Parts: sequence; C-alpha cells; structure tokens
Amino acid sequence: MDLSVIEAARDGDRSAMETLLLLSQPDIRRYAMRHCVISDIDDAVQEVLIIVAKRIESLKFLAAFSSWLFKTVQRECRRLGRVTLNYDPFEEEHLDSWLQAHSDDELINELISVIEKLPQEHREVILLKDIQQFSNREIASELGITVAAVKSRVHRARELTRAMLLDEPVRGGSDLGLD
Repeated sequence: MDLSVIEAARDGDRSAMETLLLLSQPDIRRYAMRHCVISDIDDAVQEVLIIVAKRIESLKFLAAFSSWLFKTVQRECRRLGRVTLNYDPFEEEHLDSWLQAHSDDELINELISVIEKLPQEHREVILLKDIQQFSNREIASELGITVAAVKSRVHRARELTRAMLLDEPVRGGSDLGLD
C-alpha cells in the first residue's frame, strides 16, 4: 500500500480516501474470511471500511496501517461472532479443546447430523444463508417470508446448531421438539 495515499486520506483528501478504501477492500475481505463466521464476512468488510473512513485520522504511524487494519477486522469479527452465534470465536481454550477432540471428518459429519436434526424452518434458512450464501432478501423471497423473519430464523438456527454441536442446553428446545 502506498504510504502517500494513506497519508493523504488521513489528512482529509476525499479522493485519496476513496482510493484507500478501494485498495484496502481485498485485504479486509481476506482477513475477514480467516476470522469471521462465513455469514458475517460481508458485514465485517462493510463495518471495517466505515471504521477506516471515520478513524483514519487517529493512525499515528502510516507504516502501521496494515496492522491496524488487521486488528480492526479481528475486533469486528469477534463482535459479530458474539452477536451472531452468541459466542466468542476467540475463546480459544473451549473452542480448541472441542475442535481437537474431533477429526475434520468427524466435525463435518457432526455438523451434517446436527443440521439434519434441526426443525425444517431452521434447517432451510441455515442451508440457504450459510451454505448457499443467499442474502436475507433472497431467502425471504425464496421462502415467502419477511426479511425480519429470516433474520430471526437464522439467529435461532445458529443458536440451536451451536448448542447441539457443543452439547449445551437448548433454550426453548422443548418447544421445538428437541428434548
């Protein structure tokens, strides 16, 4: 990344800011793909671009831009992960011990098994959102429901999937026939 573009953007040059955001987007997406839940990647990219635009003036060392960008993506993915799946994706001890207890094949089989056990309405949305990567609007159109209903179902489907994978209690599970 050209330091003169970063400096001009930091100093308020609108054209340089547009160039910086355009040039940074591929790196932000690549970082987000490593650190975010797949369905949060687009949201993380958008949020990080906004953060860069709003806070670039606080960057003291131009050479630290890439590091600052990377840390910003990590923080945003962490925030979105907590919101989306009600967990901290960087809570490494719990997650590492769970992952180490399973081979890749076991993890895939376990995920497939859990998704198959989800109620139909939750299975549909999780497959459309997280596997086929449909937008909320596309899912709403496909299922004939509102975007708000899609968001609610996706949230609940992820919550159920996480609880079932990690053998945690399922809130409201009896209402869903998951006793």
